[in-house]
Amino acid sequence: MTATLLVDIGLLATQDAELGEIRDAALVLDGDRVAWIGRAREAPAADELIGVGGKTVIPGFVDSHAHLVFAGDRAEEFEARMRGLPYAAGGIRVTVAATRAAPDFILRRNVERLSAELLAAGVTTFECKSGYGLDVPTEQRSVRVAGEFTPEVTFLGAHVVPPDTDRDEYVALVAGAMLDACAPHSRWVDVFCERGAFDGDEARTVLRAGQAKGLGARVHANQLGEGPGVQLAVELGAASADHCTHLTRRDVDALAGSSTVATLLPLAEFSTRAPAYPDARRLLDAGATVALATDCNPGSAYSTSMPLAIALAVREMRMTPAEAVRAATVGGARALRRDDIGVLAPGKRADFVVLDSPSYIHLAYRPGVPLIAEVWRDGSRVVPA
Repeated sequence: MTATLLVDIGLLATQDAELGEIRDAALVLDGDRVAWIGRAREAPAADELIGVGGKTVIPGFVDSHAHLVFAGDRAEEFEARMRGLPYAAGGIRVTVAATRAAPDFILRRNVERLSAELLAAGVTTFECKSGYGLDVPTEQRSVRVAGEFTPEVTFLGAHVVPPDTDRDEYVALVAGAMLDACAPHSRWVDVFCERGAFDGDEARTVLRAGQAKGLGARVHANQLGEGPGVQLAVELGAASADHCTHLTRRDVDALAGSSTVATLLPLAEFSTRAPAYPDARRLLDAGATVALATDCNPGSAYSTSMPLAIALAVREMRMTPAEAVRAATVGGARALRRDDIGVLAPGKRADFVVLDSPSYIHLAYRPGVPLIAEVWRDGSRVVPA
């Protein structure tokens, strides 16, 4: 196997606790793995030499919360919201109708387009949810399509209760026949535990049923107001509680004392013109593990830009640039219970981003500027192709 040596790295921010940040660095790749990291002057010989031009290298972003399987868009809803219409959970039903009517090739083409956007924005691993079918055949189609693009597939039949449907019957369907159809194609089960969606008891029923099928748990929690979502996530050992916009002191303490990651989604607050962003500073100071994700979806955060999420986290959520980049890399990996991605160290996957800047600080310092110069995944440069 050919070893590749990348040299002239101005700053290598490994996100590894022992390696830290290295200036004037070099990186050796062996196939799809990192073989060596250190100072350029100490680099071993390799078969291929590639210069980085003094740029910054960071691990590939890990987007642990995205909804890419859908049809249509909701631009009119967004425009109305910008005129003052409040955001509520029910808008999902518009996308459900379009998704049910769409053939597989339309769903597949949409995921292909959005996953390409994520990759161009530096995301080398992403999670993908169902949740816009809300019936057995469309949910099953959704997780199958998602699985063509990522192993991190989440069954989200419990997104909202479809109109003109009995709540108890729908919860039983999601925890029964729908789960049976989707579990073989999924790694995770998720529930939108929120007013207008599912209450704590309903969410617990679905999550426990998913766990009994061998799926890991994730929870949409505390986005629109205080509620039981975070506590339920911690109770059931969920990998992540996502949104976490409205937290009590008890919620913060529960997250800090658990392995459940608080996944924050600032693009949702930005796109819904929410009155408040999650208080990342409060979570970090308490000792909670924090992740950043895009929440890319057609209703409340139609963006694939992790760099914008990082800039918003720094500007609106009181994170330092280093904390925001860590949340978008190793934080996302922890939210997916992965230890092979999100960091650059020997033996880890060779997934990384080359930034056209002297530091990752520029991701927040220069918001909206295309700083992603190269993206490498599994040891190969994929952007530019």
